[in-house]
Amino acid sequence: MSDLRDLYQQVIMDHKKNPRNFREITDANHMAHGNNPLCGDALVVYVKLNGEIIEDVSFQGSGCAISVASASLMTETLKGKTLEEAQTLYDNVHRALTGEEEGGELAGKLEVLSGVKEFPARVKCATLSWHTVHAAVDNDHDISITTE
Repeated sequence: MSDLRDLYQQVIMDHKKNPRNFREITDANHMAHGNNPLCGDALVVYVKLNGEIIEDVSFQGSGCAISVASASLMTETLKGKTLEEAQTLYDNVHRALTGEEEGGELAGKLEVLSGVKEFPARVKCATLSWHTVHAAVDNDHDISITTE
């Protein structure tokens, strides 16, 4: 188990130090600001939709390692997905991290986020980008996470 935890920590730190898709999409047709006032995480998520397909997604901002890594992993995962697939991933991430419902299994790169549920105070950090991309697609331009 220790080797697996070490691997997860390495992936989180790699995405914190070298976040993927950390940039503005100048021709994005959806955008939202996300804020976690309890922790100080703040980001902007940019989404370029082409019909029902997420053609491009990126973020900018600052936050803790978990917040930035989650946003980085999210952007890698959502590119090329349909809105329906993105909603399913959003639901799975939320379930996996909060433990509220069954069926929150994470696969692939996103699996590294599953360890966050052991630290309830960090769940908001890991879900901020997911809530923000959800808000962007729904044309809500600002989201503040104070409760989960």
